[in-house]
Amino acid sequence: MGEAPAASRGSTSASTVWQATDHGLDEDWRNWSGSLRFRPSQVEAPAGEGDLAALVRRCASEGRTIRPIGAAHSSTPIIATDDLLVSLEKLSGLCTHDKARARATLGAGTELKKAGDMLLEVGLSMPNFGDVATQRVGGAMGTGTHGSGRTLNNLSMPLVGGRLVTATGDVRSFTCEQDPDFVRALRVSFGTLGILTDAQLQLEPAAELHRQEWCTTLDECLPRLDHLADENRNFDFYWYPRSDEVKLRCLNRPGKSADYSHFARLTEDRTGYPHQVIPKHGGLAYMFEEMEYAVPAEMGVECFRKVRQRIIEKWRRTVGWRVLYRFTKADDSWLSTAHGRETVTISLHQNATLPWEDYFADIEPIFRDCDGRPHWAKKHSLTAAELRPLYPKWDAFIDLRRRMDPDGVFLTPWLRRLLGVSA
Repeated sequence: MGEAPAASRGSTSASTVWQATDHGLDEDWRNWSGSLRFRPSQVEAPAGEGDLAALVRRCASEGRTIRPIGAAHSSTPIIATDDLLVSLEKLSGLCTHDKARARATLGAGTELKKAGDMLLEVGLSMPNFGDVATQRVGGAMGTGTHGSGRTLNNLSMPLVGGRLVTATGDVRSFTCEQDPDFVRALRVSFGTLGILTDAQLQLEPAAELHRQEWCTTLDECLPRLDHLADENRNFDFYWYPRSDEVKLRCLNRPGKSADYSHFARLTEDRTGYPHQVIPKHGGLAYMFEEMEYAVPAEMGVECFRKVRQRIIEKWRRTVGWRVLYRFTKADDSWLSTAHGRETVTISLHQNATLPWEDYFADIEPIFRDCDGRPHWAKKHSLTAAELRPLYPKWDAFIDLRRRMDPDGVFLTPWLRRLLGVSA
């Protein structure tokens, strides 16, 4: 077992503080795409777990609220507050690793791409990544961020233990062996049960993946969809509304890739470790707005066909961005969009500089008619009344949240509406 200095523990040094009144925070805080803007009264970046705990205790005693933020990649108001915003950027780094057990502990503020580099140095890797790897570990897990692969879970499932600061400012350690239900609730809880400082992850030995992208038609793709999903470790496809063509994205261990040249054209072929070849989008050059719903896998194709038909009929001339179709393995995390069912996710994208509201609002009822669950960090209109029937463990989660944070230290007005918590 190896150990590095735990950047997220114990420090009592001064935190970086910006005050809205006298330290230059005179403009709105914005998320990465610019569609979400809000103005917190104060922003802090605690240097360690001790600083964070003291900050929470102070907020609790003063009747204030505190909202953790990672990379601000969320496009729902899940991160928005007019009170205290706390950045986890300094709670980062590789804390411990155990290669024999394929486990490692990372600071919750560690950027996913950097986490991949750190883990590779000790011979480990996260099982999967999404298209974007600029998020931080805590935020990506807390919102159910995922990649694609019929046998692969979302990024929250590797969480098997760690530490968090509770609403009283106490530090709580947890493991899945000692408190499995708490871990199942915590994995996708968007900072409402406490602020995660350390995340112990169940990983896998570092191994390369061979990435191939193939361009083809929808008529060639859909009849082969089950076969493609079964044949590839990671598989998804993009549909391009204006050309009606698709791009297949396939990743496998070297030597395991299939040849699809009899119905598709190879456009990309490279090999690297998962964090090097799975994420493709990073930086402001790829700003977009997104709505994503997770539907039961058996309804995936039907739902996609309805979405495609509506786009062709109404939105094709104004929407140039693609629709993404992905796979996620069922899990038991209480508020995971894949809870209890094999899942397909369908994502709408629109350039961040173009109108998106009417487009998303028109397609959302199709997702809802297909028993869809919205991605917690992407555009949607649902509140507690619509969400509660979608999650068998909803009431258990709400009860646990109430016990963990009875005074709503970690809640904002938007989160209260989302979870159905009265003022």
